Amino acid sequence: MIGTSPGPNDSSSLGPVKIGLPLWEVFVEILPPPDPGSELAQGSVDSATVPTVMAAPMLEGPAYRDRGTGLVIFGVFQIILGLLTALMIPLVALGAFMSRLAPGGSMRPGQFISGVATYAFLAAALVTLGIGSVRMKRWGRALTLVTSWYWLIMGVLITILLTAMLPVMMRTMLAQARQSAPAGPSPEMSTGVVAVILTVIIIFSAFFLVLVPTAFVIFYSRKDVAETVLRHDPVERWTDRTPLPVLGASVALFTGAMYMLLVGLTTPMFPFFGRYLTGIPAAACFVGLALVDVYLAIALFRLKSSGWWIAIMVAPVRMLSMILTYRRADLMQAYSKVGISDEQVKMLNANPMFRGHILLWWSLISVVLFFGYLLWLKRYFKETASAQSNALTAQIS
Repeated sequence: MIGTSPGPNDSSSLGPVKIGLPLWEVFVEILPPPDPGSELAQGSVDSATVPTVMAAPMLEGPAYRDRGTGLVIFGVFQIILGLLTALMIPLVALGAFMSRLAPGGSMRPGQFISGVATYAFLAAALVTLGIGSVRMKRWGRALTLVTSWYWLIMGVLITILLTAMLPVMMRTMLAQARQSAPAGPSPEMSTGVVAVILTVIIIFSAFFLVLVPTAFVIFYSRKDVAETVLRHDPVERWTDRTPLPVLGASVALFTGAMYMLLVGLTTPMFPFFGRYLTGIPAAACFVGLALVDVYLAIALFRLKSSGWWIAIMVAPVRMLSMILTYRRADLMQAYSKVGISDEQVKMLNANPMFRGHILLWWSLISVVLFFGYLLWLKRYFKETASAQSNALTAQIS
């Protein structure tokens, strides 16, 4: 068990640590016992010359470093991030108002609802996890760790995508602006401004999408952090009932289910084996898939092998449907069917990320990675009693 103090009879340790003893007393304490035939063992040595080490106070120090201060600092930082995320909600409302003045048409109600709901969910999650970390709760540490891994993986993918595609997008936008306004800014000035903007965006993305979650993963993965929350929160929590890797998959499936419900209600456009379904059929598919993911999240959390097998069978079907649809269907035509104006469709079609299905193929990469992760989780679904009883041990190992 990680964090257990070595006992005085443990052959791999030097015995309990004495706090406040002189160096020579500690040295004498760790010496091997005298030979039975030696003068020391027979008592021929003057007792005044032998320090009475065992009479010293036996004070044992903690076998781990308390990370309570770090938990509070990281928790406060999460709360701040949550509050900053909540500030995006009025910005979405401002964007919806300003879009009425734009030539491309106003923002659809579904887009507005989707943006507000997404930022509200992220803000609530960050604030809740921050409070759990400040209070040093087991569930706060467990959920922060698994969500930070998800945050890091997706952040790396998004940062790579932005780094590769933003220059192309900016050049396309500049070319369109020059065609519409030949007397605009000089190409040299525009190139310099674009370079600065791209650099700021990439650095900003790398910091919040890569460096910040990396710091969270490193800190909350520490064994002394796990031991600290175990000592400060001795009551077993629901997150202790399953290993952390399985908890991560369960949280990802549940979060994905909530997102599919949101998309099904706001932008019903479902890739279905070579064509895009829209309207009520698409919404029904999103709801059905969300229900499947909720079931899988619960089944995986309970370490049911049947849930793992269903997840393994469902994932390739999803990937096949996405691949066939991305290769054959017309994305812009599907967008026009869900209420997006012709001007907005033209703008999307001019964007290289949409014109080449790059965003959609990038989402397929995330599905492939998650499928590989599910395969790796097979080790936790061997129906043995030891796997169930050692769930808490797996949490901090």
